[in-house]
Amino acid sequence: MKVTLFTSNNHRHNYLINLLSNFCDELWVVQECKTLFTGKNDEKYQNKNIIEEYFNKVLEAQNKIFKKEFVNKNNKNIKTLPVLYGELNKLSLSFLEDFLKSDIYVVFGSSYIKGDLVDFLVKQRAINIHAGVSPYYRGTDCNFWALYDDNPHLVGSTIHLLSKGLDSGPMLYHAMSNLKINPFEYTMSTLKSAFHSIAERIKDGSILTIEPLVQDNSKEVRYSKKSEFNEEIVKKYFKKQINLNKKKFDNSLLKNPFFLN
Repeated sequence: MKVTLFTSNNHRHNYLINLLSNFCDELWVVQECKTLFTGKNDEKYQNKNIIEEYFNKVLEAQNKIFKKEFVNKNNKNIKTLPVLYGELNKLSLSFLEDFLKSDIYVVFGSSYIKGDLVDFLVKQRAINIHAGVSPYYRGTDCNFWALYDDNPHLVGSTIHLLSKGLDSGPMLYHAMSNLKINPFEYTMSTLKSAFHSIAERIKDGSILTIEPLVQDNSKEVRYSKKSEFNEEIVKKYFKKQINLNKKKFDNSLLKNPFFLN
């Protein structure tokens, strides 16, 4: 089986690369590279200390859940194209030709894909991993906002067909987690659930047999924008006493949920 993955370069992205490479005959990876120190040198934040504290906790949780994962160079079936984050849409389809001959296409953690490339991927029924539970939370930092809104039962990942709209494609299933140690590890573990579930379902071919469900936008709780994540919101977040068991999982809210225990 030949798979193409559009992703980024942090440890969680490397984990997914290695996971897929364990069973793919060929894994073609377009890997957008961005800073590993999110928030530390970002000029848009005036109070960088509180932002840096938040992202330090994110990185700690990532290292706990995924360890310090690097792409396994011994796996000769991995072909990687590194590009700067945000420059994916500058690449022509002819430039990406070798990466566009796969059986399955997966998108996780890339920049927003537009133009000819998204047209191609939509036609190929590419699969997107959205870090949030659609249709309730769409946009950016969705699991952060679900916790901020006291909705820990809506923290998870949505595996859906890629669409031109942000996180709006028909849903295949949700990936959730029972690992409720703290908010940061809980959030990160839902991604691990998504990775292992999608790897299993690509490997056995069942990912191609799941009936997609069109999202019901009337159920949307919040559509978040990057600009809404700021110092004051993070301060309020840290002051909250987040109870991860405040609300029980209601499987009727989810589509064929996969749980990581």
